Amino acid sequence: MLGKNMIKIAVSGSTGRMGKAVIEAIKQNNNLNLGIAIDENKNLNLVLDKFDILIDFTSPEATLKYLAECQNANKPMVIGTTGFNDKQLKIIHTVANNIPIVLAPNMSIGVNLSLKLLAMTARVIGKDSDIEIIEAHHRHKVDAPSGTALKMGEIIANTLGRDLSQCAVYGRQGIEKPRDRQTIGFSTIRGGDVVGEHTISFFMQGERVEITHKASSRLTFANGATHAASWLLHQPAGLYSMQDVLNL
Repeated sequence: MLGKNMIKIAVSGSTGRMGKAVIEAIKQNNNLNLGIAIDENKNLNLVLDKFDILIDFTSPEATLKYLAECQNANKPMVIGTTGFNDKQLKIIHTVANNIPIVLAPNMSIGVNLSLKLLAMTARVIGKDSDIEIIEAHHRHKVDAPSGTALKMGEIIANTLGRDLSQCAVYGRQGIEKPRDRQTIGFSTIRGGDVVGEHTISFFMQGERVEITHKASSRLTFANGATHAASWLLHQPAGLYSMQDVLNL
């Protein structure tokens, strides 16, 4: 029997790597209960009474389908899916006017602390540094660079008053000129079963500062997602980040 304050969670993408990790995180949390595990063939509208909030790690197309259903049912949503294009992001921003949404490319508490540190570092030494972002993930990850790497680049660029779409460099083959200090470089590694690694280097004359985060278990992200769900259930409509969740 569920406790009166037990939060019922729906997990979409329940058969995927992250879906399974989120279900495990829910089982380990005494304040949460798995209301429904949703696979790609299940219609969310048929199980609305089974959950209070949806945690979604699927694909951009599937996420937007669940988002529309959650909006119609006035159900909050935690979105960990990555790879959205600008049009899809605009839809999420619009729906957030009606329901509370946490949208984060990485739910890890450690990564989100790293984002705060990146802004501080960029503010102090960014203008005097060559900035490179290197990320590594398992061989099955389809989007590159990772959503986390792009978020890191965005935070650095915004701190420095730059537009990431204009200053990002994703490959240097064929570039026959010295490195432009105004750019932010990205390097992507895919292989094996790497859960997720990100290193951001600020190269200065005679020294460099590096901020690194390495995840060894998907439970790192899953625990962050369940923490976000517990927090989001008490928030008004709006679009939130993990920085909001963690009060960073």
